[in-house]
Amino acid sequence: MAASDQIDILLYGLGAIGSFYAFILSRARNVRLTVVARSNYDAVKNKGLKITMVKYPAEAQSTFDYIVCAHKAIDQPSVPKRLEPVVNEKTTIVIIQNGVGNEEPFREAFPGASILSCVTWVGARQTEPGIVAHTKSEDMQIGLFPNHSVEASLEKERLDRFASLLTQGKTIFQVVPDIQVQRWEKVVWNAAWNSLTTLTMLDTHSWLKSSPGALPLTRRLMHEVIHVAQNCNVPLEQSLADLLIDKILGMHAIGSSMQVDAKNERPMEIEIILGYPVRKGKELGLSIPTLETIYIILTGMNQRFTRTVI
Repeated sequence: MAASDQIDILLYGLGAIGSFYAFILSRARNVRLTVVARSNYDAVKNKGLKITMVKYPAEAQSTFDYIVCAHKAIDQPSVPKRLEPVVNEKTTIVIIQNGVGNEEPFREAFPGASILSCVTWVGARQTEPGIVAHTKSEDMQIGLFPNHSVEASLEKERLDRFASLLTQGKTIFQVVPDIQVQRWEKVVWNAAWNSLTTLTMLDTHSWLKSSPGALPLTRRLMHEVIHVAQNCNVPLEQSLADLLIDKILGMHAIGSSMQVDAKNERPMEIEIILGYPVRKGKELGLSIPTLETIYIILTGMNQRFTRTVI
C-alpha cells in the first residue's frame, strides 16, 4: 500500500458504539486507526487490542484525516479543545452520537472542517471495561453537516471516502441528503424512552402499562419534541409519535442507555437529548411544558452523578 493511500483515523471514545465502529473501520486495508480510550483505558491496554491506542488525543503526536467522535455526549463543548492538537485543515470530523446540536461546538472550534453527522441504531453495550456485547441490531444513517466555506465537491469527496470505509467494513448504512431529519427522529425516540425509563426505572412496556396516563404523556412528550423540530425547519410529521409508539410495542420490552447510566450513577446525556430541544423551543417561544418539566427533573437527578470524573 502506498503511503499516499493511507487514511489516518482517530476514534475518540472506546465505549460500546466506539468499539463497534473501531472494528468496522479496522477492516479497511488502507486505514491506520488510533483510538482514545478513557475509563476503560487500562482494561483495553492490558487485554491488547490490535489497534494503536492513546489516553489523550495529544499523545498521538500527529494529525488525522478523520476524527470519529463516538464518546457519550456528556460535555460536548469541552471536546473540541481536547482534539485541537490533532486537527488540521484536511481533517473531517465524524460524529456518531445521540442527540441534536452535536455538531455546533465542532463547527465553532473548526470553522474550516468538514463534518459528517451519523445516527446509529447499533445494539451494543459494554458489559465490563473492554468487553462489548453486540446484538443483531445494526444500521446507520450518515450525511453532511454542510460547511459553506468548503467547496461542495470536496465535502462530497470526504463523505464518499468515509462511506467507502464503512462499505469495506461490511456494516449497514445509508447516505442521506438531510441527516437532521434522522437526528431529530431519533431524539423524539430518545427523549421519550430514555427519560421515562430512567425516571421510573421501568422498561418501556411496564411504563406504558403503569397507568392510564402513561401513554398520553408519552405521546404528548413526543409531539412537543416534533413541534420544536418543525420550527427548526426539520420536516417531521406529528404522526411520527404514533409510529414510534407502535414500533416500541412491537419490540421486546427494553430499558435504555440513560437508565443504565443512572443505575450506575454515571453522568447522563441530558443536555444533548433534552436540553437542546428545550433551549430551541424557548428561543422560538413554543409551549413545551412536558418536555421542559422532564428536562428539569432529569437535570436535578443528573447532578448526583456529574461530580464523578467524566
